[in-house]
Amino acid sequence: MRRRSIHFVPGGNERMFEKALGLPADALILDLEDSVTPEAKSGARDAVCGWLRDADFGGGQKLVRINPLASGWGEADIAAAVACAPDGLVVPKVTEASDVDAVNALVAEQEQRAGLASGSVKLLPIGTETPGSAFRLPEIAAHPRVDGLTWGSEDLSAELGASAIRDASGEYLEVFSLVRSLALLAAAAAGKQPVDTIYADIRDLDGLREDCRRAAAMGFTGKLTIHPDQVEIVNEMFTPGDADVADARELLEAAAEQRRQGRIAFRFKGRMVDVPHLKRARRILARAGVQTED
Repeated sequence: MRRRSIHFVPGGNERMFEKALGLPADALILDLEDSVTPEAKSGARDAVCGWLRDADFGGGQKLVRINPLASGWGEADIAAAVACAPDGLVVPKVTEASDVDAVNALVAEQEQRAGLASGSVKLLPIGTETPGSAFRLPEIAAHPRVDGLTWGSEDLSAELGASAIRDASGEYLEVFSLVRSLALLAAAAAGKQPVDTIYADIRDLDGLREDCRRAAAMGFTGKLTIHPDQVEIVNEMFTPGDADVADARELLEAAAEQRRQGRIAFRFKGRMVDVPHLKRARRILARAGVQTED
């Protein structure tokens, strides 16, 4: 399914959860990590499991952000969450492929105990939250249980001791722009969904729109959201417009006719097109939820 908007909900916060169920988000992340205090971890875990069992998510994906295994809470998070059959787990503080291997082993064990199909609970790692992880993103993304990769600017900023993430114009500083690109490339190389990180200024919706425009233009197909007002903008910006969809359809129809005549490179609306252009057109239609034939 399409995952354009992937929205965080603090674990245990019933009011925010009820509001989130009414949002047009493609997926909800029920958070057990940063939005939950240490004293509230156990209660939040119980609440999240209740939501997974009883709530109507309206067809949207159900994800749980667990605590890192090194925190002492992660293993209990996995055991409880997997027993309630989420669609996936969001895994923070991933520094190397062995971290994904460790989570995978625990998830596989709990899938078997819960009678779930092997591999049914996917993983969405948050890469780049530590400096070293930026160099290991390809191996992290390549794990067969991983179905997407996102990146984290806020934690990385703290690790680096950076005084800012963006410059005065709102653009990422160089190091953050670099890791954003590395995350995109690693996800694409592994055939997994590239998911852009949060936009922290929840009041700046114009800035969010521009951030989404740039991310979508680069090749990201979804974004993490942290405020209800962000969800519709993210959905809009990661959904191809009617003109783009019509152009992609027309191009593929023209390509089918040209192929019948033995050509794969041809002139279309004043420009020469060939295989990469056809691949791009199919991706546009896929992002719009339109089925195509190869």
